[in-house]
Amino acid sequence: MTLSVPSARAVDLRVEPVDDVLDRVERSLQVLLDLDTVVRKRRSVGARTDRDTWVRIERRGLDKIGVQGWNGAECAAHLEGIAQPVWQGCVVWRDAVEPVMWRADETELLPGAPIGTAVLSETPKLTDEWWEAANASLDALAAQVTRRVATPDTVTITQAVVTESIRSAFSDDFDTTAECWVPAHADLNWANMTAPTFSLFDWEDWGNAPRGLDSASLWGSSLAVPALADRVRQERRRDFGSRDGKLMTLFVCSKILGPDAHPEDPRLDPARRMAERVVAELQAG
Repeated sequence: MTLSVPSARAVDLRVEPVDDVLDRVERSLQVLLDLDTVVRKRRSVGARTDRDTWVRIERRGLDKIGVQGWNGAECAAHLEGIAQPVWQGCVVWRDAVEPVMWRADETELLPGAPIGTAVLSETPKLTDEWWEAANASLDALAAQVTRRVATPDTVTITQAVVTESIRSAFSDDFDTTAECWVPAHADLNWANMTAPTFSLFDWEDWGNAPRGLDSASLWGSSLAVPALADRVRQERRRDFGSRDGKLMTLFVCSKILGPDAHPEDPRLDPARRMAERVVAELQAG
């Protein structure tokens, strides 16, 4: 008999009180958090410590923690050839009241500032050296071997999820089967990379996914800046030119164009145009 796990209350940590959580992290990791450096996101809170490290704290429902566990940042520490902050340690605990887990990972400080928000509205200043470093890390990641499965938006990616997402927005007269699954960061956007020195962080959701998921995700977060979106497609053209990369482009477009789309989202039109083009290419075989 399979026991169901209760769903956690939806929480936005940008507004949820977290003082008790921060106190517990300080005691457990034996650090002092610099409250002037606190960065609050929907699912996580981060801050600098008195030993010149960074602590990222995430709240996740038990229903969002699968059989592979919830140690993406720790497992990513073993990846080779990827520019990322060195992982130092963690503390994990179950909430005393709600069906959720808390996790705080301590890493070295980032080598630069995060480039921006998840979705950019203006072109960032990125050098050719930055793009070379980004490509080297993404290519190195795809060459690794892991049993982990990616969980973009905390949802385990499967062939069924890919098919359902694409079919929800586009026609059903082409095959949606992804053939090549490789390790992916699974949350690749402009808030999780640094500049002027490239570094990729927030590894909680990484794991195997169809080839091109990361490239398509970064492209999707760039669509409000056409020149940037074009640069992403050029830099990652091998992914976008593959059949799996085209499927991942539609997978990302389906999320932008889906029922929760904001009518004033500047990404709608370019996503729709690209989706029409990719569907035609897939239909043509």
